[in-house]
Amino acid sequence: MLVLSLLGAIAAAVCFGVASVMQAVAARTTPVGAGVDPRLLVRLLRRVPFVLGTGLDILGFFAELAALRSLPLFVVQAAVAANLAVTAVVAVRVLHVRLSGSEWAAVAAVCAGLAMLGLSAGHENPAAVSLRFKLVLLGCVVVVGVGGAVAGRLRGRARSAVLGLAAGLGFGFVAIGSRVVRSLAPWDLLRDPAMYVVAAGGLVAFLFFTTALQRGSVTVTTGTVVVAETLVPALVGVLLLGDRTRHGYVGLAAAGFALAVAGALILARFGEPPAEPAETPASRGYAGRDS
Repeated sequence: MLVLSLLGAIAAAVCFGVASVMQAVAARTTPVGAGVDPRLLVRLLRRVPFVLGTGLDILGFFAELAALRSLPLFVVQAAVAANLAVTAVVAVRVLHVRLSGSEWAAVAAVCAGLAMLGLSAGHENPAAVSLRFKLVLLGCVVVVGVGGAVAGRLRGRARSAVLGLAAGLGFGFVAIGSRVVRSLAPWDLLRDPAMYVVAAGGLVAFLFFTTALQRGSVTVTTGTVVVAETLVPALVGVLLLGDRTRHGYVGLAAAGFALAVAGALILARFGEPPAEPAETPASRGYAGRDS
């Protein structure tokens, strides 16, 4: 069961990595609105790459949800952050982008980190928490939503960083909410506030991340997303939900987590491909912009 859960986490990373390529191309070729505009998602749904990418995101979410049924949050979220390594490798094969030596080393670091986490992971069950805990999570998502909407009025790197942080927190709350879902029966899901945390967190994260990719710095945005969506759920899992490693493997887990996240941060520029790859020299790879 543990092996299947690990494979589910890796499958989620693959889905998210390929989806990000499709969605970012669509985002950069869609007219820019003012601030955070929810209508952006409606416009993007008219573009085939975005729709296909969204379909992969949905598949990735179910794979992530399955992994969270028996793996600690710090393992699954580090695996999800590895989607940047997937995107980088896809870029080499499909868009003929050249990776530097340090970037290939980062891909290897992500893979090594995930292997270390896999060896150290202990088996977990869905966390039992109070109704109050779930309502607090829902309130946190609302705060993130308001903060992200305000951040849309900022400019330059500040906007990219804050929108990326809001998106990362949203994705993090999706993972935390999924971790505390006790029953997957349809009627139970409708009555469980954790599922509304998942739905609302996913919506605000998707909107803020797409807005940031369309209008800001790719590297800054993706970097803050990686930090927020890995560190916050990992801390919540360890401190509040009882996530643990196998006995005697704490050091290996900590090193693997740090290695995977560091590798993902080095690959942050692969959070988005060029809108028109034919016009961008292969040696430059992915180029972000600040507006």
